[in-house]
Amino acid sequence: MSNIPQVGQPAPDFSTPDQNDNLVSLDDFSGQWIVLYFYPKDDTPGCTTEAKDFTELHSEFSQLGAKILGVSPDSGKSHCKFINKHNLSITLLSDPEHQLAESYGIWQLKKFMGKEYMGIVRSTFLISADKIIAYAWLNVKTKGHAQAVLTKLSELANN
Repeated sequence: MSNIPQVGQPAPDFSTPDQNDNLVSLDDFSGQWIVLYFYPKDDTPGCTTEAKDFTELHSEFSQLGAKILGVSPDSGKSHCKFINKHNLSITLLSDPEHQLAESYGIWQLKKFMGKEYMGIVRSTFLISADKIIAYAWLNVKTKGHAQAVLTKLSELANN
């Protein structure tokens, strides 16, 4: 758990496929803010709420120069179904080996109904245009989260 990047540290680099199997890396977004949010699974209630909320605010994020990237262990095919089913306008990255989640320190031991397993702890990292962690939300509750990220981005981007 200690390898979660802290505010002020460089964002861990990544190169992973998006929903269309295009390789996406941190370097693709030079000069742009990135909202990198990790979620457990496509098309589950909390993850759907979060993705739809980010989609709803997509144009406001774009106006502030930010790109929204959702990350889960799901396949590109699963991401495509999820995007089409809910008419999402965000990019989803596929992290089946959870290397990206591990590099951000959020692939952790979880407990559900008495069972322990490894999984994604819902988290969001706001990465500045110069690839520095500007803000982080860990153990995110989905309700109102996209708006909170937009508010923080607005504060930081306009400073």
